[in-house]
Amino acid sequence: QVQLVESGGGSAQAGGSLRLSCVVSGYSGARNWYCLGWSRQAPGKERETVAVMPGTGYVMYAESVKGRFSISQDNARNTLSLQMNTLKPDDTAVYYCAARYVPGSGGYCDLGIAFTDWGQGTQVSVSS
Repeated sequence: QVQLVESGGGSAQAGGSLRLSCVVSGYSGARNWYCLGWSRQAPGKERETVAVMPGTGYVMYAESVKGRFSISQDNARNTLSLQMNTLKPDDTAVYYCAARYVPGSGGYCDLGIAFTDWGQGTQVSVSS
């Protein structure tokens, strides 16, 4: 089980930008066999995965954030980031950094991944 610690949440006006960061530690297997990603949960709504960074394959984004959010990582997969641009009030949520060890797929994952490891969450609030 990896440990995930998020930072960078806060408040922004619609149209603004925020950047979230997540420190990832405690890998127990090959780092490229982990799927990393960001999910969010708004009040009264189910948790939604907004971006994934597979160990193998291409990044994927939920339609709700495509073209506005960008996920990235450092080469060692010690830090995962989410750059959020053109923010909307609907982006208001608690954002979670997440991971899952997927050796069976060689690190591949998609937006349907059921993450097993979670950070504590960071609040993002966007006002109109």
